Amino acid sequence: MRSAVMALSIFLLVMNPVCAMAYIGPGLATGTIGVILGVVGSLCIAVFALVWYPIKRVLKKIKKSSPKENRQSPE
Repeated sequence: MRSAVMALSIFLLVMNPVCAMAYIGPGLATGTIGVILGVVGSLCIAVFALVWYPIKRVLKKIKKSSPKENRQSPE
């Protein structure tokens, strides 16, 4: 019984909201925006790479397999 009261007391103390009175300056916001833009940009580049390289290979195969024009050199 005593351990249950102790556990409940600790839980209530931990869950008690306390005002932190902390200042979050503009530097933190700028850093956060930079990180978000970096993650979104890298995801966009990854998706582009996954889509572009197979298309590039197919275009190369098509270009190689197409018959080239037979040009006659002037004699």
